[in-house]
Amino acid sequence: MDEPTPRRQASFGATMKAVFWSFFGVRKRKDYEHDAANLNPIAVIVGALVGVALFIGLLVLAVHVAVARS
Repeated sequence: MDEPTPRRQASFGATMKAVFWSFFGVRKRKDYEHDAANLNPIAVIVGALVGVALFIGLLVLAVHVAVARS
């Protein structure tokens, strides 16, 4: 009886890369299928939360800089 090959989990960097590109909505089908097979859903959620926090932080920083120069 053949044993199924274990699924290889993607690294944190690969997860963050997939999340980054998903913010733009740009992803090749081949890359999407590879991500869907290898990414851990919990890591994607954590990566998305980190990405959102960074985005909000950059927006707040940009507003502070704009207001300070006014």
